[in-house]
Amino acid sequence: MLNKALECSTAYLLLGGNLGDREGNLKSAVELLNEKIGKVVAVSSLYETAAWGKTDQPAFLNQAVVLQTNLSALEVLDHALSIEQELGRVRKDKWGERLIDIDLILFGNEIINIPDKLQVPHPHMQHRKFVMEPLAEIAPDVLHPILGETILAISRSIEDPLEVKKIMI
Repeated sequence: MLNKALECSTAYLLLGGNLGDREGNLKSAVELLNEKIGKVVAVSSLYETAAWGKTDQPAFLNQAVVLQTNLSALEVLDHALSIEQELGRVRKDKWGERLIDIDLILFGNEIINIPDKLQVPHPHMQHRKFVMEPLAEIAPDVLHPILGETILAISRSIEDPLEVKKIMI
């Protein structure tokens, strides 16, 4: 029998930032995710979007990442938060400007609801183009474990008015 700790899970994360060297911060985050959480197996293009929620701030760069990990979803979250701190993230305002943000969007096909700590799938992912478009680029056929639709299908049906612009690099 396999030990649960040795089983590999697929984590889907969204990175974002709108301060400093946005592209460099995302690149550093990907490197640290690979080093501290698990093997990065796919990284989306960069996408630029106006700020969501609190709109009087610079535009964000976002990027989706898929990684294989032996960690639990809570451990992935804890490591992601420590990577944010390592890269200089200071939490001030909800939806405020930030050097880096790392959100756990999906964790395999798990449904997790730990109030005030972790909700997977991310409860707002299906309403936000800046999440779904990068994710659809690298995981189009993955099923949302609650909605039962593919990421690509969900991304095509979003009514979010914010323009998401793919950045070619």
